[in-house]
Amino acid sequence: MIIRFGYVANALSLYESTPAKTMTFSRYQKLSKNERDEQLERIIRTNIKNTQRALYYNIAHQIPLYRFSSSIVPLATHDEVDFDYITPFKEEYKKIGRLVKEHGLRTSFHPNQFTLFTSDKPHVTENAVKDMEYHYKLLQAMGLEKEGLINIHVGGAYGDKEKSISRFHENLKQLPESVKKQMTLENDDKTYTTEETLTVCEKEGIPMMFDYHHYMANHDSHETVSNLLPRFFETWQRMPPKIHLSSPKSESAYRSHSDFVDVEFIKPLLNELKSLNQDVDCMIEAKEKDRALLKLVEDISSIRGVKRVSGGSVQL
Repeated sequence: MIIRFGYVANALSLYESTPAKTMTFSRYQKLSKNERDEQLERIIRTNIKNTQRALYYNIAHQIPLYRFSSSIVPLATHDEVDFDYITPFKEEYKKIGRLVKEHGLRTSFHPNQFTLFTSDKPHVTENAVKDMEYHYKLLQAMGLEKEGLINIHVGGAYGDKEKSISRFHENLKQLPESVKKQMTLENDDKTYTTEETLTVCEKEGIPMMFDYHHYMANHDSHETVSNLLPRFFETWQRMPPKIHLSSPKSESAYRSHSDFVDVEFIKPLLNELKSLNQDVDCMIEAKEKDRALLKLVEDISSIRGVKRVSGGSVQL
């Protein structure tokens, strides 16, 4: 079985490479119309350029997964800001899509925790739809709307998980079907366990993003990796299942991500995956991003029975 790895947004090994430069709304308000347009264009072009740099870095290092920054376009979903963030940059977006397709990369987005469908407040759902549509528009501009995924969490429990999950199913009807087809749902570290998230995914026909660190921080006694993984795999039809990997910063800050991924922490998962002989893709969510990925690949490759097959892939 093959495990392929990726990292989140910013290749730290590159100089001045963040693809998430931004502008606050308070700053935006203080500028004239021309200044707003000029600064937004400059920031977006810088973010797109740094996204392209990260992709070239991935290609050179044979790293097959990459998560786009959700902040490529500042203020894109702000109620009081309205501008065309697609047309002026269409060639740059197309270039990103060509790089991804030509080199067989797998890409995704991960909107923030406020993009959720469990709230009883209509404006929260409206904002969630708007944010999901923003990410989908970027995928469309890149020509990746059939393959790029948009990952979110189920949302809050608001004191009653059963009612909140019912609201999730009802509120999700407001999301265009084309966008829903590209979404995934991730188990989280405090509220919805892996099994609860799986049940939602199975009902909606949505692939599940399994976060192993979150599972370790939040699972019921009857939930075991060996029981959950086959169900998790079944939610994936179009592409290999995808897993998020990180390890605790410390025992006292268990839910916080460490700078690197402790191979001992994830060994039980690796053993389960090997026993099931299922190819998977893994997104590294450690603070050191690409550096953590490359170190983890080296650490895993030192395990007996593991062979490194590329810069960012191993065979168990």
